[in-house]
Amino acid sequence: MRSMTGYGSGRAALGEGHVVIEVRAVNHRFLDVRVRLPSRIQSRAPAVERVIRARLARGRVDVSARFEGQTLPQPMLDINRARSVYQELMALRDELAPTEPLPLALLSAVPDLFVVNRDSDERALDTSLERAAVAACEAVAAMRAKEGEALAAELRGQLAELEETLAALKTALPELVESRRSRLRDRLDALLANAKASVDAARLEQEVAILAERSDVTEELVRLESHRTQMLELTENSNAPVGKRIDFLLQEMSREANTIGSKVQDGTITPRVIALKACIEQMREQAQNVL
Repeated sequence: MRSMTGYGSGRAALGEGHVVIEVRAVNHRFLDVRVRLPSRIQSRAPAVERVIRARLARGRVDVSARFEGQTLPQPMLDINRARSVYQELMALRDELAPTEPLPLALLSAVPDLFVVNRDSDERALDTSLERAAVAACEAVAAMRAKEGEALAAELRGQLAELEETLAALKTALPELVESRRSRLRDRLDALLANAKASVDAARLEQEVAILAERSDVTEELVRLESHRTQMLELTENSNAPVGKRIDFLLQEMSREANTIGSKVQDGTITPRVIALKACIEQMREQAQNVL
């Protein structure tokens, strides 16, 4: 199990410095990637986003980048152009003023003698951005896995609590039917005592059976136990993202708990039903952050 929450930072060498990419992920129904880059490399945002989408699943992911140190390549002298310009200047000097010196400093006034290898610069930038983004994603994945272990442990504890509550309900429900049978018989005896009449035992049992059938929650308890078992397996054995499956199971568990509460309206059972609903709700809050 993994969490959707995570943070990661990746660095890659660029020029004499580094490019640093930071990735922050929080919970979200889908994968929502938002990339913010410095203006000089804003055009690289789609490429960075593709790297992120290929490595992270679900969550709201915010990506930012910055440069550290001297990342721009140093301009280099175009030797061939400088030599050609100087030779032309010497030819002009020889023609106009042969005795005048011709200092090399004159070349500093000539435009475009110092150039940057743009193609090499662009390739290096793209490579560094990809390496930094991959490293950041790996750090996010590691943190998600660590957070996921804590989430799984928390959910397993709540599932154990849920199992205890279900066991208590299974024990209490038969007693509830017998208690209702006794109360119904006592009320009928009290009502018929003054009328000097008696109640038909068969009729009484029939009414009790109808009452018991209306309040029977055996199917709901069986489904709850099945959902609990499936969810426990997801917290222990699944390597794939399980957040959506867990969310679905918890929705079903909540529905079964509501049905039990509406069928069994008894003062002795109600606290257990409330505990059941509270446990499920706590798990639903935790599950919102499960990848």
